[in-house]
Amino acid sequence: MTDGSVVVGGLAHGADADDDVPMDPLALAARWLPAPGSGVTPTMTLSTIGLDGYPAARTVLMSLFDGRRVHFHTDSRSRKAAEIAAVPRATVTLVWPEVARQLVVTGDVERVTDREARDAYIARSRYLQVLAWLNDDDLAAVEADHRRTRWAAFDADCPDLDPPTTWAGYAITPVRMVFWRGAADAPSNRLRYDRTDAGWTVARAAG
Repeated sequence: MTDGSVVVGGLAHGADADDDVPMDPLALAARWLPAPGSGVTPTMTLSTIGLDGYPAARTVLMSLFDGRRVHFHTDSRSRKAAEIAAVPRATVTLVWPEVARQLVVTGDVERVTDREARDAYIARSRYLQVLAWLNDDDLAAVEADHRRTRWAAFDADCPDLDPPTTWAGYAITPVRMVFWRGAADAPSNRLRYDRTDAGWTVARAAG
């Protein structure tokens, strides 16, 4: 970093002050989130609208923040993929407890291009590449020793992997972004941004 900040858990701590209220939340998000190509993929809670009408949430990796959208990847056969197909809206929550920060992004979801999805797969670790091939309900249902044996055999037999046909990439275009900032010597606070036809509105709220 060139601004004197340090990176803790993927967050550039010290890159903004509590009184700093930029009008563009995407610029603020770029300060908080890892830069493209950094290799840092923080975990986030992905919340969707369940097919039964109840909220559904799970932890996924943030693949990329490209300056406009938050990207993640999953199996196209998964429950979350079905929920997004039915209602293409979602919220992701990223938390950095060590520096008292939280970012909540709500928006519209769309599939990324095949090229973007492939690039994201190639950038993933070997473990995650293999996982994309083997992480299915059938293998999950068998005993642990069988799962390990199947994993070891696949890993040995397939040194070079392309993404499976079930590999799917999604991107969230924000309509609302909420930045929570805590403090040990003062009340925490939130900056809430809402997208309008004219741009973004911003308001402070209690933490």
